[in-house]
Amino acid sequence: MQKSPLALSQIFEPIRADLELVDREFVRHVQSQVAVIPAIGKYIQGSGGKRIRPAVLLMAARLSGYTGDRAVLHAAVIEFIHSATLVHDDIIDESELRRGRVAVHSRWGNDITVLLGDYLYIKSMSMALMHDTLELVRVLCDATLHMIEGELFQLTKNFDAAITEEEHFEIIRRKTAYLFGGSAQIGGMLGPTTPEQQGALRDYGFNLGVAFQLVDDLLDFTGDAAALGKPIGADLREGKMTLPLIHLLSRGSERGDVIVRDIMANRSATEEQWNELLGLLKEQRSIEYAERRALDYAECAKKSLAPFAPSAERDALLALPDYVLQRDR
Repeated sequence: MQKSPLALSQIFEPIRADLELVDREFVRHVQSQVAVIPAIGKYIQGSGGKRIRPAVLLMAARLSGYTGDRAVLHAAVIEFIHSATLVHDDIIDESELRRGRVAVHSRWGNDITVLLGDYLYIKSMSMALMHDTLELVRVLCDATLHMIEGELFQLTKNFDAAITEEEHFEIIRRKTAYLFGGSAQIGGMLGPTTPEQQGALRDYGFNLGVAFQLVDDLLDFTGDAAALGKPIGADLREGKMTLPLIHLLSRGSERGDVIVRDIMANRSATEEQWNELLGLLKEQRSIEYAERRALDYAECAKKSLAPFAPSAERDALLALPDYVLQRDR
């Protein structure tokens, strides 16, 4: 019998205290005489995010033998970058909700939110530059630039039902995987690791990030709206083609093509349309296909940890891909 994946709280238990310090560091660095900045920062922090990216950095640092306080600082930097991306994404997608709460731009307006996202980006780099080497800052800059490139590339492919699977994976790699990979790599760079081990951690995070995003794509079809904190089918209504749909259309489903294009054109879906689309995805095993691809990347993430000796930290990182595959939000 296959074991159930550990809960996130169990996986993160060894670094629970460090994650609390990351939250405090986030609050400390978002302070400003411009009152709206700490107000929005506090709102973002209270939104209930899973903190997976900073947790990966903290766990990778421990795995690498690092015990100082720079891991907490850089985990907060990663959270700043990720938060900046989220507030900008919600404006672009015109999303009213984020994790079940009113999105920042819906509460404070687009103008303030754009500038707040810019502030978080610049603040993250300032924090890193004050305390670390240019080599490490270069990894952060590289991940951030890839994310922005991914967002721009995705915008050129929105409402494009003919997007290819490779184009979709390129968006995933840039928008999600590089920051996961950078988080793990930076954790490794803090400790006394070899270049091979740093590369292995980067590969671990990168593959974990792809699996994470593929599961996120799947939740648009398999998730629960209340658990997700956003309506089911939101991606397609926003013009985003995800892997199950790309696979369906690649199988020559003419009816699927009609429904997909209609939903994107109207930016809405009737219950009948959605149920028919789900039936077509099941018929062509498109959801199964996306699940298999996510599983492949999760397994690649685990294999990347081979250069490290068994330890509690390695066990935690090995458990994380299984959690990602089973998550429901």
